[in-house]
Amino acid sequence: MSDAAALSIRHVSKIYRTRQGGVHAVDDCSLDIPARGFSVLVGPSGCGKTTLLNIAAGFDTLTTGEVRLGDAVIAAPGVAPSPGPDRVVVFQHGGLFPWMTTLENVCYGAVIQRHLTRPQAVDAARALLARVGLSGIERLYPGDVSSGMRRRVEIVRALIARPRVLLMDEPFRALDALTKSIMHDFLLTLYDAEPYTIFFITHDLIEALFLADRVAVMTTRPGRIKTILAVDLPRPRSYRILSTPGFLRLKEQLMDAVHEEAVKAFEMGERELAR
Repeated sequence: MSDAAALSIRHVSKIYRTRQGGVHAVDDCSLDIPARGFSVLVGPSGCGKTTLLNIAAGFDTLTTGEVRLGDAVIAAPGVAPSPGPDRVVVFQHGGLFPWMTTLENVCYGAVIQRHLTRPQAVDAARALLARVGLSGIERLYPGDVSSGMRRRVEIVRALIARPRVLLMDEPFRALDALTKSIMHDFLLTLYDAEPYTIFFITHDLIEALFLADRVAVMTTRPGRIKTILAVDLPRPRSYRILSTPGFLRLKEQLMDAVHEEAVKAFEMGERELAR
């Protein structure tokens, strides 16, 4: 595999077994996540986006195909799911421990996985928190800070051990519009300072285009990669870019691709309800 692809998903299919029979969630799906690139995956609800991310994260098995991280096979038929510190996930609903302070939350994984000693983790955590404007909240608990601060803490916690791939499953979906825009600026500031390899899932097409180097569109279930759109917009980015002709052109292309699949997904759901 080329060094240009940090994460390589090849001909992956996933069939879930239920009492009613098999559910074909993902079918013959291939996608490269380039190293130090910001890749976003969009598609209609239920198309298999999170299934694909869970397979890459080591949380789920696949039925056929394989996933490689660099030259190592991390998912294939017969290979047990194996999460690792080289792939860290930021979830939609968060995952901070409410009984731990901010500093304890950020340090916990790196220390438990023995990537850093406790003193090293504390130093790294303080430096990262300062970089994102969170100095002074180290002793506060998750319930004592805003939702936007909690999201920033979760991302800092994910990055402290310097994973090879950062997997983000709709991390800003539950935020209000203003907080979401602040999180976009925060994430891009981190990315512009030190490009990480990011695989990001969202339903928000504006979010996808604003953040990404490239956006992959999945079909309705069973999910396949329908098209990949290169986002040829300059970095660093600000919200002024949303009204530029280049952004509006990309937005129209992406909306056309996703709308067609959303209509198919709706029609499929109507048929399933009628059974």
